[in-house]
Amino acid sequence: MSLDKAVEHGKEHRRQYRGSKAIDKTCRNHGDCPVCLGNRFYQSLKANERMTQEEAEWMQSRDE
Repeated sequence: MSLDKAVEHGKEHRRQYRGSKAIDKTCRNHGDCPVCLGNRFYQSLKANERMTQEEAEWMQSRDE
């Protein structure tokens, strides 16, 4: 059954996009909007910040 026929006969059960996903297609799953990217990469960014700080501390202690 084609998609048009399924919609016509009420067999299509896909959910509509809600919230920001309905407004902007870049805000959907794996999208490129800055908010979604920040949410997805939060743990990676925190780990990078922590490693950078530890490296700076190590370099400072080595110079003393």
